[in-house]
Order: sequence, then structure tokens, then C-alpha cells
Amino acid sequence: MKRRMKIIILSILTILVLMASGFFIYTSDYSHADQNAITMAMDSTQVTVEGDLLILDPAMPGDTGLIFYPGGKVEAEAYLPLLDQLRDQGVTCVLVKMPFNLAVFNKNGGLDAFAARPEITHWFIGGHSLGGVMASSFAADHPDRIEGVILLGAYVYGGWTPDKALTIYGSQDKVLDQTKVDYDTNVLVIKGGNHANYGNYGKQKGDGTPTISKAEQQKQTVNAILAFITK
Repeated sequence: MKRRMKIIILSILTILVLMASGFFIYTSDYSHADQNAITMAMDSTQVTVEGDLLILDPAMPGDTGLIFYPGGKVEAEAYLPLLDQLRDQGVTCVLVKMPFNLAVFNKNGGLDAFAARPEITHWFIGGHSLGGVMASSFAADHPDRIEGVILLGAYVYGGWTPDKALTIYGSQDKVLDQTKVDYDTNVLVIKGGNHANYGNYGKQKGDGTPTISKAEQQKQTVNAILAFITK
């Protein structure tokens, strides 16, 4: 009997070790931010770090803020160049770093943004890919605090009101399941854009080849976001 118990316990421990090892291998293989994004992240005059938050404050702060969740297995810093363009237009941007680079492990990270910048009275939340899905779910849980959701290569999830969402995806996006896009939302299809070029992290496995530059895709994205949050 004791021998049988030892075998069972050893088997369970072996399975747990294999599962932990598999998870470690999976999460260790992620997309890194490029050097431009990393340089920005290290400049304290451009980015304020508060715990897991990377905050971009405008020179003349207004009352509007955007919480942003990074894409799955993408280093959060990769989105700083995109958010910097919004910051230049007076939007306070709060980028949430995720455990294991997966927003599913900290869906409620947006709560920290509320506490970090209590002077903001108009909050929006957005995200890329998995980050967008989790951002939508967070918004559905906090409709009293969030005024709109911005989805980059993502779709509405969790019961958020579609008419209060902006969905943006590229015509060359081969990662997004476009059958899940709710076309009752405000939808912008960026001609020639792909899945990865909202962030500065290089190519993404399975993605399409863009026919416009990363700068152009980000410019169109920023313009659409500004139009959405100021309407």
C-alpha cells in the first residue's frame, strides 16, 4: 500500500513538473520590443514607471486617459511608440505590463491606472490581440468607469456594448479570427496593414505581409483612436 502511494505521489509530482516546464518554455518564447521602444522605456523623462504601469503623461495633461493592454506574448514596451503619438495629442496613456506577457493573468490591471491618475475623468481602454479581448472584458465589468473600448486586431468580449467600441484591423492580418469581429462596432480596416505593426516588435508567426509601413499603420491607428475618443 505504501509503495503504491509513493508511486502515485511520484507520478503526480512528475506531471506537475512537466506542466510547469512546458509553461515556462511557452512563456519564455515571446516577442521582444525593438531598440527604439526599449530606449524610450528607459528614459524617465518620457515614461514614468509605477509598479506594473508605464505611464506617458502629456506636456499639458487633459482629462482623458487610455489604459492599454499588450498583445499576448508581446513585451509591453513594444507599444510605447504608438502610445507616444497619442500622448503628443494630450492623451494620458497607461500601459499595463502583464505577468508572463499574457493579459489573461491580470485582466484587472486597469484598476491600478485609476489609482495612479485619479485626476483623469474620461477613461478609455484598449488593447492589441489578446490584450484587446481582456480589455473589453475589463470594460464590461466596469461600465461606470470606462467610456469606450479600442480593439487592435481583436474583438469584443465579455458583454461590452458594441456601439461603444472601435475595432481596427489590417487587411493583411492573418492572425485575427475575423469571424469574431462585431461589425456593429465602429470598424476600420487598414488597407495593407497586418496584425503585428501596432507594436514595435518585429514579425509575428502566421501573420500576413504588410503592404504599408509600420509608421503608416500606426498613424492611421492613432488618427482613428483620436476621432473615437473625442467624438
